[in-house]
Amino acid sequence: MSQRDYYEVLGVSRDADDAAIKSAYRKLALKHHPDRNKGDEGAAEKFKEAAEAYAVISDTQKRRTYDQYGHAGLGGGPGGGGFHFDNMEDIFSQFSDIFGGQGQGSGFFENLFGFGGGSGRSNARRGRSLRAAVQISLPEVLQGCERTLSLHRAESCTGCSGTGASEGSKPEPCNTCKGHGQVHQQQGFFAVRTTCPHCQGEGEVVASPCKTCRGTGLEDQKREILVKIPAGIEDGAQIRLSQQGEAGRKGGPSGDLFVEVQIAEEEGFHREGVDLYVEVPLTYPQAALGDKILVQTLESDVRMNVPAGTPTGKVFRLKGQGLPQLHGGRRGDQFVRVFVSVPEKMGKEEKKLVRKLKELEENGK
Repeated sequence: MSQRDYYEVLGVSRDADDAAIKSAYRKLALKHHPDRNKGDEGAAEKFKEAAEAYAVISDTQKRRTYDQYGHAGLGGGPGGGGFHFDNMEDIFSQFSDIFGGQGQGSGFFENLFGFGGGSGRSNARRGRSLRAAVQISLPEVLQGCERTLSLHRAESCTGCSGTGASEGSKPEPCNTCKGHGQVHQQQGFFAVRTTCPHCQGEGEVVASPCKTCRGTGLEDQKREILVKIPAGIEDGAQIRLSQQGEAGRKGGPSGDLFVEVQIAEEEGFHREGVDLYVEVPLTYPQAALGDKILVQTLESDVRMNVPAGTPTGKVFRLKGQGLPQLHGGRRGDQFVRVFVSVPEKMGKEEKKLVRKLKELEENGK
């Protein structure tokens, strides 16, 4: 996919609001829609390019990452911050709010303006995609982990094998639309095709519905689904599990399951990309005389050398103690900011020593 600037692709400014971004994408999607540009590979690529840009810029977390790091910050593959669409079905499934639920491949503009072959339609329909969320800890980001999702989804009815008809019967072609699922209406110069009101676009009717699913061809099932979360994943990233959504109708493919990964805050740690940041207190003697201190990392405590005369606010780097890059590569670092901790209460001996130190400093001026 092209590495053009996403804002340039959509034709919006970097401070554009959600409404402007959605409007810009809708115009581009209509302009380059495959139904309007049949056989035009250039239009198809522009359609995918616009969808990729919208997938990132319309998402708050991904937009923030893109604004800061550009394409390099988005990564790719399962759980990556960016989006890549392999085919048109991915786009129509992901942005059903844009295409009004009509856009599973061809038929979008044909339904709207009534042009096209008119040779009927396939009753196969893709199943609805599902969304879920899982929460993991920051240490789990280090190694990667697994979660088991328990969810309900519509699957092909076991009583009728998805036909919707009772045993011994079968769906019959709709007499109103003659099995097409659509009816024609002449409006001026245009012949508009609309969903058949009798069969609701199915192209067939069930006279004797299945008692299990009541004619829908689908029944609710509870499933346990394993989600593998890669090391280095970002907060808010989505993992796509292909065809783990609801079952399709009339032989259509199942939808997908999109799992958002939420990373819980880890006390004492702040994450920026693959790097971690912590703050560690020092006593005055440690800062003045130097010391070897223990610093907590996500894996274990690491001994760090503090040289004599270390000022408060100095930052040290523990190389390779951060998080891994998604899909491999180097590990980030852990940065340690030290600050001198002043005790709220001191004993007599401590006060005496501090006064003595003060006298020495004053006499040395």
